[in-house]
Amino acid sequence: MIKKLKVTFCGGATTVTGANFLLETVPESGEQQVKILIDCGLEQGSREAETNNRKPFPYDVAKIDYLFVTHAHVDHVGRIPKLVKDGFKGKIFSTPETRKLAPIMLEDSMKVFSMDQSELPPLYNEEDIVNAMKLWHDIPYDTCTELAGRLEVCAKDAGHILGSVMYEFAYNGKKIVFTGDLGNSPTPLLRDTAVLTDTNYLVMESVYGDRNHESKEERRGKLENVIEEAYKRKGTLVIPCFSLEKTQVLLHEMNKLLSEGRIPEEPVYLDSPLAIKVTAIYQDKSRGFNEEVKAEMQHDDIFNFPNLKKINSAEESKALLDSPSPKIIIAGSGMSSGGRVVHHEQHYLPDERNTLLLIGYQALGTLGRHIQNGEKHVRIYGHDVPVRAKIETIFGYSSHKDSDGLLEFVSNTRDTLIKVFTVMGEPKAAMYLAQKIQDTLAVEAEHPHQGESVILDF
Repeated sequence: MIKKLKVTFCGGATTVTGANFLLETVPESGEQQVKILIDCGLEQGSREAETNNRKPFPYDVAKIDYLFVTHAHVDHVGRIPKLVKDGFKGKIFSTPETRKLAPIMLEDSMKVFSMDQSELPPLYNEEDIVNAMKLWHDIPYDTCTELAGRLEVCAKDAGHILGSVMYEFAYNGKKIVFTGDLGNSPTPLLRDTAVLTDTNYLVMESVYGDRNHESKEERRGKLENVIEEAYKRKGTLVIPCFSLEKTQVLLHEMNKLLSEGRIPEEPVYLDSPLAIKVTAIYQDKSRGFNEEVKAEMQHDDIFNFPNLKKINSAEESKALLDSPSPKIIIAGSGMSSGGRVVHHEQHYLPDERNTLLLIGYQALGTLGRHIQNGEKHVRIYGHDVPVRAKIETIFGYSSHKDSDGLLEFVSNTRDTLIKVFTVMGEPKAAMYLAQKIQDTLAVEAEHPHQGESVILDF
C-alpha cells in the first residue's frame, strides 16, 4: 500500500543559511504521526535575518519527536537552544563529533548576541544551551536506528566538516536523504562523501550549484603564491576564516608548505578563541579523518608549527595592530560579519601593501561579499573605509561540493531517483543546479520556496 511523507521547507530554501526541514508521516486512521526536524540553524548575513531568527517556529515545537543535526555550523545548529526554550522535549541526534562541537559553537553565538548593539533580545542564554545538550544523543557514522512509526534512519558521511552526516530515512521500502552540506571531496582532512546508490528522494544543498572550484593542486599553489607575494610587499596578510573546519584546513596546509620550504617563515597569528577551542577537538584524532591525515597525525601535530601564535585575549588581538609586518593574521568570522577580523580589516584594508584573502563562501549582504564584489569603499563600525589592499579569493578551499561535484553525487543514484529538491543555495545557484540535473540526468528536480510543503509517495 502506498504511504506518504510530507516535507516542509521551513528554512534553507532560496537561501544558503537557516537550514530547517520538517519531515512528517501522513498517517492513516489510527496510525501514529511522527514529526522529525532536520537541522535548526541561524539565518545569517543581514539585519532581516536577525529578525527572522527571533520569529516563532512555523510548527508546534512541542509536537516534534526528533531533531537530527547534520553538522555543527551555526547555520545548522544555531537555533536549537531557542527550539528547546520554546518547548521542544524530543530527542536530538548527531554524530559524537558534532555533539562535542555544538556547545562550543552555540556558546560563541550567545556571546555574539550579547555584544549586539541592536535592541533585539538575545536568542537564548546559557541555561538553554545546557538544556539542549541534555536531550542530545549520539548516532555514529554508518549506523541505522529505528524510530517511531516504522521509520528507520541511517547516518552517512557527508565529508563536509568534522562529524558531518547525511540522514537517510527509510519508510515503506523507499528512501529520502537530507544531505546537509556536502564536502568538496577529496578534502585535505576528511573522508570522501559517501556514495548513494538507492535513494528515491533527495533534499540536497546547492551553495555552489552554478560554479566550479579550483583543483587541489591549483588551490595549494595559489595559497603559496598569495603568501609569498604578501611577504615580498612587506605587508600583512589578513585571512577571514570560519573557526570550524576552514581554520583547521588552512593550518594543515600551511604546516605542509612550511615543512616543504615553500613559504617564508613569518609570524602567523591565529586570532580566534573559538578556532583555538575547535582545533583542540580536531587534535583528538577523530575517525572522520581520511587515512593520509590519520597517518600524518601519528608523528606530527598537523595543526601547529613553530611560528604559529595563538591569540586569546582581546588585548593581545589589539596589540597585533602594532606588531611588525610581514605577518599573517587568521581571524573570524569567515564572512567578515562580526568577530575580530573586522577590526583588522578596518586597520589593514586602506594600505595597498596588505592583502585580504577570502577562502570561504561570502553570503549576500555581508561585509565579505561587498569586498569580494570589488567595492572600493566599505562601511565598518560606521566609518567609511577605503579598500586599497589587494583582494584575493580561493574557492578551492570551500568545504562545499562545486557544480560538477554535486551533479556527480546525484548521478550515482539516478536510476532510483524520483525527485530532487535543491536547497541551501542562493536562488540562482539552486535553480541552475535543478535545471542541470534535469537536462543532464533526466531526473525531475526543483528548487522549493521557503515555507513550501510537498507530499511524497512512499
